[in-house]
Amino acid sequence: MATTRILVIGDTHVRRWEEVHPAVRAAVAEADIAIHCGDSVHLDVIEGFRAAARRAVAVHGNSDPVEARQALSAIELLEVDGVRIGVTHPAWGAEEFEPEAVLPDFAHVAGGVDVICYGHLHVPTLDLRDGVLFLNGGQPYPSFMVRATVAWLTIEDGEPRGEIVEIAPAG
Repeated sequence: MATTRILVIGDTHVRRWEEVHPAVRAAVAEADIAIHCGDSVHLDVIEGFRAAARRAVAVHGNSDPVEARQALSAIELLEVDGVRIGVTHPAWGAEEFEPEAVLPDFAHVAGGVDVICYGHLHVPTLDLRDGVLFLNGGQPYPSFMVRATVAWLTIEDGEPRGEIVEIAPAG
């Protein structure tokens, strides 16, 4: 089987694609699949994201305007080399939660999911729990005391492996 590299970002929180960090834009173009886990905040960002990506998957978040919510789903599912991947922006409930809290969003998936990519918390997370890999790329821009990060999900021989990558130090 081939190796598939998937970029996982979310929470870009800008109005134009050109405002997204240059390292993130380059990574989107480099990835076999690029996933945006919500809060793009403007359709221009999603349009740029889709145009730059070889294959793009995106969901809407709580900070997205009505037109983005109409254009994007709340959750997405994809399968890559037999690995089932769920994508969501869990903007319901508490601002801090355990990753398993997103599992009910994918309860309808026969056999469950192997990976859940999610946004909203701006906290880079790579956590394997009960056979499910939870992956949050953090925030793809530096801010005061917070570094800019993205996540890479690699699928090789049907096995998922995640990595958090810093793209810029805290501002």
